[in-house]
Amino acid sequence: MARIEPIPWDALPERSRAMLEAGMASGMYTTPVPMQVVAYSSVALEAMHASYTATFRRGLLEERLVELLRLHSAQSGACAPCATSRKDESVTEDDVACLVDVEADRFDARERAALRFFDDLASDHHRIDADYLLDLHEIFSVAEIVELGYLCGMFLGGHRFLHTLGVLGDEPPVLTYDPIEVDHSRAGDAVREPS
Repeated sequence: MARIEPIPWDALPERSRAMLEAGMASGMYTTPVPMQVVAYSSVALEAMHASYTATFRRGLLEERLVELLRLHSAQSGACAPCATSRKDESVTEDDVACLVDVEADRFDARERAALRFFDDLASDHHRIDADYLLDLHEIFSVAEIVELGYLCGMFLGGHRFLHTLGVLGDEPPVLTYDPIEVDHSRAGDAVREPS
């Protein structure tokens, strides 16, 4: 069970449930559970859903390359639900196993460069300087570089956040479902000192 108990399917606000149903029907979401946690904040759910809808199988970058990036990010961020789902049939289990070595011969030059870019963005974004961008531009257009950076940033932050939720954990939730918590702010509540 996730650290924050997912909102039960039947208790989801109608708009949230409709978004999750659409995402599952399109293949965008393999499991709705992480999004059932995000649905505590309609604003966060709508933003995540809109961002993913805008980029899912719609960009300039090859679907296989994007899927390799998504899986590499999920592995790097220890996001189990995302690491186990597959969105592109061209990516094999051997490809996934080789993502620990982004220089593997099984990846083409664009895939290797994109995977290196993800790793550099995640570990040392200062390394991505003018010369780095010029090197990328030898095999990616400017629009592709922008898309690559956006997707890597979205994957990186999203997978790290989803990992913190422990969606596939086997411990009981730390925060259990209470309908009052959906779209609730404590900004007006009395401030409590952290323990």
